[in-house]
Amino acid sequence: MHPLPEPASLVSSPHGTEDPPMAVTVTDTAEGVTVTVRGEIDLAVAGRLRQALAHAVTRCETGAVVGLDLGSVTFCDCSGLNVLLRARRRARSERRSLAITAAARPVTRLLEATGTAALFGRAP
Repeated sequence: MHPLPEPASLVSSPHGTEDPPMAVTVTDTAEGVTVTVRGEIDLAVAGRLRQALAHAVTRCETGAVVGLDLGSVTFCDCSGLNVLLRARRRARSERRSLAITAAARPVTRLLEATGTAALFGRAP
């Protein structure tokens, strides 16, 4: 594992509001790394999510799992899906797995509508 402060948090708040549209936390687990996302995933925050997922994949040991907790996501558009798909591709190229451990209804609907749900499996 790459040594980094625990937990590393990345918060996006382009409007300076008290409740950011998206918050991301990256934490180490026994299986690898968990990325927890809360709020809205759209074009405005896609870059921040991309950075957090790249960080998680890099931080994870070879063969380990990057778990995605999307249970508190209130909105996810195609830019969010694109970030997830690219992160999955990067994880696979670096011999790691990316798996959704929890998904809120907006995420589930998007994955089902696009036929991509099976690509993200389930983490142990």
